Amino acid sequence: MYYVYILKLQDNSHYVGFSENLQQRISEHNEGSVKTTQNQRPVSLVFYAAFATKHKATQFERYLKEGSGFAFRNKHLI
Repeated sequence: MYYVYILKLQDNSHYVGFSENLQQRISEHNEGSVKTTQNQRPVSLVFYAAFATKHKATQFERYLKEGSGFAFRNKHLI
């Protein structure tokens, strides 16, 4: 499975990411191994979705990071 996830950061902002191993990736965020979130720990998982294909997962991740997807994320997912 492939996962798209949203984390809430310490400053109340959100991070959208993609991973094949969700638990490991969240651990990496909380350990400070991920440069983009290392100064915003601890992080908490607020949403995730599982996809059967990598292509579908990366499409959804990209959508959540863009205009209408950003608005969708804020209104329906967080």
